[in-house]
Amino acid sequence: MAGTWVFVDQRDGNIRKVTYEMLAEAKKFGGEVAAVVFGKGVEGLAGEFAKYGADKVYVADDDIFAAYNTGAYVAQMVAMIKEYSPNAVLFGHTMNGRDMASRLAQKLDAGMATDAIAAEISDGKAVFTRAIYAGKALAKVEVTGSPIVATIRAGVWEVVESAGAGEVVKVAVAATAADVYQVAKDFVPTVSARPELTEAAVVVSGGRGCKGPEGIKVVEELADLLGAALGGSRASIDSGWLGHELQVGQTGKVVCPGLYIACGISGAIQHLAGMSSSKFIAAVNTDTEAPIFNVADFGVVGDLFKVVPLLCTELKK
Repeated sequence: MAGTWVFVDQRDGNIRKVTYEMLAEAKKFGGEVAAVVFGKGVEGLAGEFAKYGADKVYVADDDIFAAYNTGAYVAQMVAMIKEYSPNAVLFGHTMNGRDMASRLAQKLDAGMATDAIAAEISDGKAVFTRAIYAGKALAKVEVTGSPIVATIRAGVWEVVESAGAGEVVKVAVAATAADVYQVAKDFVPTVSARPELTEAAVVVSGGRGCKGPEGIKVVEELADLLGAALGGSRASIDSGWLGHELQVGQTGKVVCPGLYIACGISGAIQHLAGMSSSKFIAAVNTDTEAPIFNVADFGVVGDLFKVVPLLCTELKK
């Protein structure tokens, strides 16, 4: 039985950081570590994964994989699992990762854990840690059987270079046109010079306390000085001050940066569910009783319109 497989989450050759995080962590589980990459013209990416511990890189390169589609990707993965018998298959808890992992588990009648923040995996058994009740508690979930399937939250593991053999295995294409039951006609990315929200090492978010678009500009300046991603609470999103793709929280995106700065965000449980696993949290709020201070490592009770510009001035120095 092969060891742990990590599915490579990529678009147009741009690889999500969570892929490297999973490869590095998989080395701790023992056994062979393999990266699995689907796409068109992706064979040249194989060398990247050896640097982070991949002993093998399984490559399925064909026109049918040029753009992500559930049917073809799952059909190909099912065929490969039946041939090579991995112990576990890990996906990033991304849009594509969640979609593919759940369909794969259903096809294989396999056990699955979602949005895991820690894992202990051995042959035929795994224990995953998941945040539940909007992050207020942690649950240990045991998954048995073969293969074990899980999605992993981005940012919870460190990226560590650990050379692997990186042997490239070109697999036969098993997916056919009959497996493609939906086609994406067009993809329009959001263009921004800032880091992608779920990938960023630093996130600066603005909430109701920003009071309007002008307040958001104050937060944006801080984000840009730190080279950070910009986010927002539901209040700022629903008010139209920021786009929906920037919402952090239970009904938005879950982030786990090294530093999360909350400006004018009270810290409702729905927002905390999206950022409480950040490694370091700083908060600025006028309300001394704001729930955000219960999770913050560093808090400033003050007006963000005074505190944030002072911080920006010091950063410029």
